[in-house]
Amino acid sequence: MIADTLVCLLLVLGVVFGLSRGFVDRLGLAPGETVVAGAALSLVAAWLTAWAVFATGCPLAFYWALPALALASTAAGWRGLRRLVADPGARELLQGQLLVTAWCVGLLSFIKNHSGGAWMGDAQEHWQRALYFLRMWPHERLFIDLYQLPARPPLANVLVAAFLRMTRVDYAHFQVISTVLCSLAYLPVALLAGRFAGRTAARAATLLVMLSPLFVQNATYPWTKLEAAFFILCGVHFFLRVREPGPGRRVAALVCALCLGAAALTHYSAGPYLVVLAAAWLALGLRGGWSGGFGATTAVAALAGALVMAPWFAWSLAAFGWHGTFLSNSTVSMMQRVPGNLLVKMALNLRDSVIPPLLRGFRGTLFEQASPWGALRDQCFILYQLNLVLALGSAGCVVFLREAWGAAGRATPRDRAFWGFLLAGVAALSLAAYGDRDHYGTAHICLQSLVLLGLAFVASRWDRLGRAWKAALAAGLAVDFCLGIALQFAVEDFAIDRWLTPGRNLLEVSRSYNVVSQENLTEKIIAHDAYFSDILDVPPAFILVLLGAILGLALVRAGGTQASPATKP
Repeated sequence: MIADTLVCLLLVLGVVFGLSRGFVDRLGLAPGETVVAGAALSLVAAWLTAWAVFATGCPLAFYWALPALALASTAAGWRGLRRLVADPGARELLQGQLLVTAWCVGLLSFIKNHSGGAWMGDAQEHWQRALYFLRMWPHERLFIDLYQLPARPPLANVLVAAFLRMTRVDYAHFQVISTVLCSLAYLPVALLAGRFAGRTAARAATLLVMLSPLFVQNATYPWTKLEAAFFILCGVHFFLRVREPGPGRRVAALVCALCLGAAALTHYSAGPYLVVLAAAWLALGLRGGWSGGFGATTAVAALAGALVMAPWFAWSLAAFGWHGTFLSNSTVSMMQRVPGNLLVKMALNLRDSVIPPLLRGFRGTLFEQASPWGALRDQCFILYQLNLVLALGSAGCVVFLREAWGAAGRATPRDRAFWGFLLAGVAALSLAAYGDRDHYGTAHICLQSLVLLGLAFVASRWDRLGRAWKAALAAGLAVDFCLGIALQFAVEDFAIDRWLTPGRNLLEVSRSYNVVSQENLTEKIIAHDAYFSDILDVPPAFILVLLGAILGLALVRAGGTQASPATKP
């Protein structure tokens, strides 16, 4: 399995960083932007290629066109690749990505059962969707007996299926491939941090992402929200470039539109970001009088984004009709199933996403269990995954609020208006898009990209923090690691039970946890799924040493940052 894992990592990363290599260097972007835009455009090109193979009925062996084209494109663009490797900012991003990916795959090796909060069924659904695009799932069957195919957009599932066809079609490889793709969300976080404060902020972003419970849990749970966040944040960065006058504006607009189109095809949580950025785009045009070719740029960008989405929607309309394509997603179905005043539900969901359940006196029965560490894990899970403020970390949220207040006071009125509109607009639409009531919070539905944007800002302030604030942030990261990461994976690995209550079998241990955890384990057993941790023939102690080395390297890199002026990455 070690060799298989390495081949899988090389294959996915080779396509991600190679497929657009011969093209992206011609765009005239800064080196760091070239790395991130190259990854985004590679995934867009991979999506279009893999979808063409599936939709036209070609033999699935044609998925091998992806690494073949990536190899050819890398060979054609090798001079540009040499320039990127020689550039310090681009090298920081590439090194950080390798650390984050290795960290997430290492943590993945400790998951013997998906658990945490009420997350249930999503992993199995996306596994079934990948099998569908391998033509191994009947067209008429519902996924997890609930959802039609158009209920979820297909981009990430199609890419995972393509890589599975080139490696091995089993749940373990499904987990690894999904984790690698999700870990790419680090790239725009680091790029935005560099935009806010200079290229060395990417080192701090590496550490903050690795120690973010929200990031690592979503990277190791095989669903598509972090892949969508990757495209959303790439779109945000290049939208910021569009706001700047200059020769690179048209290219930035094109890349922004392609990324946002891909985000919409990855997870429908991208919808609020698309609406808010589209409104900001129109306001930008009105403010400038649509001069300097901005109207033509807008038309080309809109066409590019539409072309990314058109193959899927055209096929879905032909196969499932208007109702199946646009009305089968969970947002619509929940609004129909849970009637009530939308504004009231929004207000209550906002309250519940900011004030933790325990502080509100809410005592739900969903997470009742005999295991004390399982109960502690679920309470911490709720705070780190579902709470919009604490998702930034126990100390990170305080640093963010403090630094954001100061930055807002120093910003121009135009910038204050833009960021206020972006943050408030996305939050409001995200709450409106979720048609149900969730007493535990809804930050995990649409607001993960907003949290990661906040982490990028905190990373950009790392070198400007005083010694006391930096120590407080470091202490908070240690708490987040212990309660949000170490505890989470120890429970998913059943490690605490093996240490403290030996002699019980897996089912006996599982019954001490909440009913959601039990259901996930039952699904695993019924489906005969062997997880990555089940077949990885490496001693856990070795993985722990490796993870310690990765974390130590990230700490050294972050500690070695020096204040630098804000520059284009």
